[in-house]
Amino acid sequence: MKLVRSVTTEASVEKAFAYLSDFATTTEWDPGTVETVRVSGDGGVGTVYENRSRLAGRESRLTYVVTERLPNESITLRGSNASVTAVDTISFAPDGRRTRVTYTADFTFKGVAKLAAPFLRPAFKKLGDEAEVGLREHLGRL
Repeated sequence: MKLVRSVTTEASVEKAFAYLSDFATTTEWDPGTVETVRVSGDGGVGTVYENRSRLAGRESRLTYVVTERLPNESITLRGSNASVTAVDTISFAPDGRRTRVTYTADFTFKGVAKLAAPFLRPAFKKLGDEAEVGLREHLGRL
């Protein structure tokens, strides 16, 4: 299952990247996130985050690791637990005097969770829609 959301902001590429490349900010702009904490690293490749999220009334924990970081261009993190692997990529592109931010979350379900995945599609769509609103609001404050 893949979610893609894009927003355009007045914030510079540098400000948007500085804010969103710290994955702990998901607590602010992603309504599905209960808490994200940096466990180790300096934000670069190899940095580890622990994420606690709620979807459709259920809470889950994922450990995310930064797998790629291209300053002011993109950051990719891979999150996993026993039932899902998520690859999240946030990319940044100048759009005149504004910045276009695209957030892609690609979920691969494991084991029994594969059976439930089709039924979760509406909940994931709602989560993506709410995250897009959160991104727009918080980037607009930078």
